Amino acid sequence: MSTKFLEIKNISKKFGNVIALDNVSLSISKSELFSLLGSSGCGKSTLLRIIAGFEKPDSGSIILDGEDITNLPPHLRPLNMMFQNYALFPHLNISQNIEFGLKEENLPKNEILERTREILNLLELTGLEKRKIYEISGGQQQRVALARAIAPKPSLLLMDEPLSSLDEELREQLAREIRLILKQENVSAILVTHDQNEAFAVGDHICVM
Repeated sequence: MSTKFLEIKNISKKFGNVIALDNVSLSISKSELFSLLGSSGCGKSTLLRIIAGFEKPDSGSIILDGEDITNLPPHLRPLNMMFQNYALFPHLNISQNIEFGLKEENLPKNEILERTREILNLLELTGLEKRKIYEISGGQQQRVALARAIAPKPSLLLMDEPLSSLDEELREQLAREIRLILKQENVSAILVTHDQNEAFAVGDHICVM
């Protein structure tokens, strides 16, 4: 039986005359934390967007947990994405931001409340539940973004340079914390970053693009 959880097979993508990805293949195992490390413009974010379904590859396929998801729309893929700008809802408080994805899955109210409490505790956000996003620090916003992303227990978490807006000391601290939290939640994840220290702090394996 294959141990491969995500298989990226011969993915190529061009934008006009610019080759973003040229026959890229890699795989990750279940519960593995995988870092994609590379400079700006190397194609790592394009690859992440193809996995998420926001871009279509010119050729190749994406297999997730044995299912070909290459042509599935983003909302039908069993994964979540954590964006560089966090994409949090400023009109909602912390609890409501975390609950958003759970409500989208039409879970019972008691399950939503229980999972939200669990995640608030895990991310050390208990006591801040009612604060709006503009009332908390950048590091706390990053925690809320991570909390919202993992609350629905996605099969795969994609992280597109989520720490790039933070200062170096806080970035390294949160990178280590992200690793611990994802391991505790048994989440498979891909981190895209240009920062070598961040890549090593989070990833079990590192791919240099």
